Amino acid sequence: MSFDKDLEIVQAVRNLCAKAKEAHLELKEFSQKEIDNIVAAMAEAGFQAAERLAQLAVQETGYGNVPDKIKKNQFCTRDLYNSIRKLRTVGIIREDRSNSILEIAEPFGVVAAIIPTTNPTSTTMFKSIISLKARNGVVISPHPRAVKCIIESAKVVHDAAISAGAPEGIIGVISDPTLQATHELMKSKDTNIILATGGSELVRAAYSAGKPAYGVGPGNVPVYIDRSANYKKAAADVVAGKSFDYGTLCSSEQALIVDEPIKDRVIEELKNQGAYFLKPDEIRMLEKVLLTPDFRVNPEMVGKSPQVLAQKAGFSVSHDIRVLVAELAGVGKAYPLSAEKLSPTFVFYVVNGVEEGIRRAQEILDFGGRGHTAAIHAKKDRVIRQYGLAIPAFRVVVNSPASIGAVGYTNKLMPSMTLGCGTFGGNITSDNISAHHLMNIKRVAYETKPLAAPRNGTTWRPAERSDAPYRKALSSDVSRKGNSQKATNESSTKISSSQPGKVYGATGMTESEVEQVIEEFIKQC
Repeated sequence: MSFDKDLEIVQAVRNLCAKAKEAHLELKEFSQKEIDNIVAAMAEAGFQAAERLAQLAVQETGYGNVPDKIKKNQFCTRDLYNSIRKLRTVGIIREDRSNSILEIAEPFGVVAAIIPTTNPTSTTMFKSIISLKARNGVVISPHPRAVKCIIESAKVVHDAAISAGAPEGIIGVISDPTLQATHELMKSKDTNIILATGGSELVRAAYSAGKPAYGVGPGNVPVYIDRSANYKKAAADVVAGKSFDYGTLCSSEQALIVDEPIKDRVIEELKNQGAYFLKPDEIRMLEKVLLTPDFRVNPEMVGKSPQVLAQKAGFSVSHDIRVLVAELAGVGKAYPLSAEKLSPTFVFYVVNGVEEGIRRAQEILDFGGRGHTAAIHAKKDRVIRQYGLAIPAFRVVVNSPASIGAVGYTNKLMPSMTLGCGTFGGNITSDNISAHHLMNIKRVAYETKPLAAPRNGTTWRPAERSDAPYRKALSSDVSRKGNSQKATNESSTKISSSQPGKVYGATGMTESEVEQVIEEFIKQC
């Protein structure tokens, strides 16, 4: 690459960041209702384009399958919107009356959003929606193997946001995503936070950029089936979870740990669900094509069907096979398939009891995947709690497919395509990342314990007071454009456009009125 080309790429990224910063400064003054209208429009546009974007993603990357990518796109638009619809991100978002503390939302600024190739369209829309919900600008760095579908996904939500009143430039996309361009984005003076989804090297680069960063860790998900489980449902869930989008979710099942008393029944049911148990020589053949000698996932085999994987390895399976299963005796480098595999392949172990199951699951997570996800199938709550307490994973999915359970598709976890692994996985949070992770919280704290009594020697006593001014200033459920505390898209009070002075936060009052009310309240304290 020429020196001139390098300079051109750097300048293009700087321009995107500067535009996003300028747009963010405008967006941060919007009311809650205006923000929510923008986010609703983005989610609906992405939902309507779900099938088209899924087709683009599969055509460009060769990863996964269209039906499941449609589900991901729908999940990261409408389902995501429903999970954050009532989240307040403008002005005073909470008052703690018992402790006399106000909480005020402040956006971060510009989000650098790094997008992976495994879930390109869904992650693009997800990160754009949560960024704008928190009143941030966003600049997207696409994976080089998924540039076209990521650019198109960003265009869908960007155009919807602009139509709903968002400022131009609020969502930017790097059109030539080189390594240099991504580094420039992460280090830009206009970038305020990095939201990195990708391989461990990318996450390390994000952490080294000198900016706050949310990263993720690798997944190597163990699934324990206890003797008390509904083994038929468990087998169906495991196969459904592992075959979903051909295993491209990092939360997909990687190792099945089965309690010995139900082993034969589970194996039979797995076969009924479309599982193919590999012969010893087929295991060795598959190892060579799925993983590199240094235990990295072969990118050419990611998200491929069982039939393609078998063909590349040198054997064949019938068209109705949904997953490949390798029975192993141990975990570690002597057993390459015990590592993470972003494909419809998992390994199989037999144990005797929950204690042994826990030890095996811990081994698997220690080999790669600490802090990410684990799953259990059991009817006994005592067993579920014992497993949950012992496992070094921050999402323990119960009686559900791990792959889509961890992201919040089949349960009440926060819908997310960025799953923190906590300090176990080298991350700052163990949460499912969402909009509330992309805003600062300012706290206004009123005195509750005076430092000293008055000098005249009299005993200090708090004066009796009415908290009416406090309620008036802090509890109003209207914003500058008519925000409702009960439903963000409704307005219970309209603020007159002739009212003088700057409208303050979510109170619907002018700045001078708020200052007067607070001053009166402080006097009564």
